[in-house]
Amino acid sequence: MPPAAEAVSVEDAEHGTVRDEPGGDGRRRFAGLRAPAAAGLLTAALLCLATRLSRTYPFGPVTRNIVDLGQQYLPFHAYWRAFLLGETHGDTFLNWNSGFGSNFLGDIGTYLSSPFDLLVVLFPADRVELALYVVTAAKISAAAAAMALLLLRLRPGPWPVAAVLGTAYALSGWTLNYGASVPMWLDGLVAFPLLCLVGEWARTGRRPVLGPLVVALAWTANFYTAYMATLGAAVVLVVRLLTAEETATARQRLAGALRAARGVLLGIGLAAPLVVVVFLATKVADPTPETTFAPAPWTDVLARFLPATASVSSPALFIGTPALALALTLPFNRAVAARVRAGWTAAIVLVTLSLQWEPTHLLWHAGASPNGIPYRQTFVLCGLLLIAAWFSAARGVPRPTALLGGLALLGALAWAARGSADIDRWTFPAAGAAALLALAAVVLALAGDRRSHARVRPDSAADDPGTARVRHDATASDAGTARVRPDSAARPRSAARVLPVLAVVLLVAAQAGEAAVNGKRIEEQQRAKVSWSPRIGPWHATAAAEVARADDWPRHRTDPGEVPGGNDVLLVGGQGADYYSSLTADVTSRTLASLGFGYYAKGRHPVSLDNPVTDALFSIGTRLHSQPTEPVRQDAPPRATVTVTTAPVPPLVTVRPPERPATHPGDSAFARQERLLGADVYELPAPSRTGRTVTARCPAGSQVWFWAPEYRGTAALAGDRPVDFDGKPPSVRAPMQALGTVPASGAVRIDLAPEGKARLPREPIGCLLRARLDSAVRQLTATGATRVRADGHTVTAELPPGSKGVAVLAAPRISGWRCAAGDADARPARAYEGLVAVPLDGRASTVSCSFRPPGLRLGGAIGAAALLALATTAFLHRRRARQ
Repeated sequence: MPPAAEAVSVEDAEHGTVRDEPGGDGRRRFAGLRAPAAAGLLTAALLCLATRLSRTYPFGPVTRNIVDLGQQYLPFHAYWRAFLLGETHGDTFLNWNSGFGSNFLGDIGTYLSSPFDLLVVLFPADRVELALYVVTAAKISAAAAAMALLLLRLRPGPWPVAAVLGTAYALSGWTLNYGASVPMWLDGLVAFPLLCLVGEWARTGRRPVLGPLVVALAWTANFYTAYMATLGAAVVLVVRLLTAEETATARQRLAGALRAARGVLLGIGLAAPLVVVVFLATKVADPTPETTFAPAPWTDVLARFLPATASVSSPALFIGTPALALALTLPFNRAVAARVRAGWTAAIVLVTLSLQWEPTHLLWHAGASPNGIPYRQTFVLCGLLLIAAWFSAARGVPRPTALLGGLALLGALAWAARGSADIDRWTFPAAGAAALLALAAVVLALAGDRRSHARVRPDSAADDPGTARVRHDATASDAGTARVRPDSAARPRSAARVLPVLAVVLLVAAQAGEAAVNGKRIEEQQRAKVSWSPRIGPWHATAAAEVARADDWPRHRTDPGEVPGGNDVLLVGGQGADYYSSLTADVTSRTLASLGFGYYAKGRHPVSLDNPVTDALFSIGTRLHSQPTEPVRQDAPPRATVTVTTAPVPPLVTVRPPERPATHPGDSAFARQERLLGADVYELPAPSRTGRTVTARCPAGSQVWFWAPEYRGTAALAGDRPVDFDGKPPSVRAPMQALGTVPASGAVRIDLAPEGKARLPREPIGCLLRARLDSAVRQLTATGATRVRADGHTVTAELPPGSKGVAVLAAPRISGWRCAAGDADARPARAYEGLVAVPLDGRASTVSCSFRPPGLRLGGAIGAAALLALATTAFLHRRRARQ
């Protein structure tokens, strides 16, 4: 190979590409992997460093289980591990542990369908927190690798810079403030650069089969953020179609857009078996109150570009001061074509404005303004900024004019954001230090660039001024060899190579140090400002052991009671009411609330109710009670003593007579319990309220229950300890609770200590007579199922001969249940006071009920059609390639 060609090949290798030469295929593969591998490893190291600096588990004693991470995602991953290992009673369709029976396929599609989530099986049950951290780190690292790969596909350039910018994307403010605590959203972070690659393939007419498969994987992993990533990838594709030289004509642009649309539609179709199930499950989920979007002040928006800022009410846009400065140089960088500068600048400005305008806000969030974080799509803008930074830096350090323009914009941004409440004491010191290191890197890079050009002098034998000068003597040239300029050129060449390396080291230090500080401060601020759950520890282990020892499903249920966190039954086992999911069915929430159960999260988190009547209604024969032995703390796993109580209860399937027995009228939880039970078991006295005292009369020895779902404060039966109630409508509904035993006088006096105005229902007091309840339980047991078998999502019960009336399965009648009596065809289940019911005419001796998630057949049909279309595409593509 001629010396000049060799120099070009080496230079291209340094920029992440390799031209054809002997052994070039292997070098090309290696060069293409360097940036993604470096980005992934650097990201993982920095994430672990930030975790260590904040003293957070697994590199410190403090819990990282903030808000829904501890109450939803950690328990779901614990259950997912048990499910994958065959340790659960339910199957892919139905989860018997939660909410007395819930749509598990919908929850899989919402929380657990990412391929990364399969990693939980590699960890023991008591290390599920570590497993979830590894899953989170793997997703974030994969996002860095994917972005680095995308950058080099968009334009060749120095692979170390691509790796640094990939890390900046993966450790953006969105990731550390939002994604790390909502791990399923991180699949959207991975999906955005991959979908941009799919757009590139479509634009250039490549990989018509792989593209739809990548789309399908993204939408299966998490369709919510994949939808946002798809919109972002569409923006990138539009810019590329308008600015890339390969699509210079209108016909080429239209063809590329149509290929991209076909690939996206096929990919979404392939994901339809899961996506349709989740979509229909959201339609029957407990509705959350409508939210009106309120744009954040622009001061706060600008502040979120800076480090150490955390908030759920403004967009998390931090990508690192060096990366942001590079992005801001693009409009001024004349080394980049004008149409490219204009296209990317316009895209970034328009997407930024779209965050703040309600119609586009709704478009980003699929038509519904979310509760909680209103800027869930900002990872797309972070990605666009880093693409802009890459286009400005791929051909070398921007010239001084561009650098000054970018620094001026950065300074103006920081100055405008100085008054924001989101600014932390670490913000400006961290940004300033990163800026100084980045500036030093620029100086070194420019110096190295000057030295590199200085050592290249015009020569008749060198046509390319960018290649090293090579002299040939007569003998050497005849032999096909070359002799480089001796010692006089060695020192400049060495310096020219060392200075860029030092520049890259300083750039990495600037970006990495700021990212680590940002992660540390966000962790600390979140723990101080939001709710948290303790780490999994001895309390959970003890409860899990007791549940496993007592479990007798499906003869009866075992309720683990309350353990720290949420979704208790997913963490420790059992079959209780506790269930926290975005897909909690409205039927489940309303039915349990009407019976006196409490809830959080505006109805999407029903909690356990320790009440003997509801235990009988839902066949809870074993119940755990926990008493903490020390205060629950952030920096230590909790401990508690756990006791187990058992009681005789009716079977899971019972029979109600054709005529409903007369019970107390009204809509109180006590009256509704009695109607479902079919017996009067409470005395419901007419209460008298004077100030903060409620009085009534009940039979001596009966148990006083207080039902006040909207009450917040304490209530105490005279002579007994106060009991806490935490009602806070519409978010929190307090469960009914026992206050004590009625004294021999029959006088009931309840002293209230409300926080604010005491809001009580018309019938807040019910006095339970255990003898009546015991009689009702014996009656339901005698007429109920003699044997119950539960296999995955199917329940079969054998009934006493001649049973008439209604067979009731102790499970909420959510969409998807179908039942049959005897040999009859299965039909959609009836509802009996909100539970699954099957009419009986006296001829059937068995009933069976089966659950199938709504949308499964429709989604399967769409998926099959998409698969056929993809196969046709593959066949046509191969035939064209052969021709």
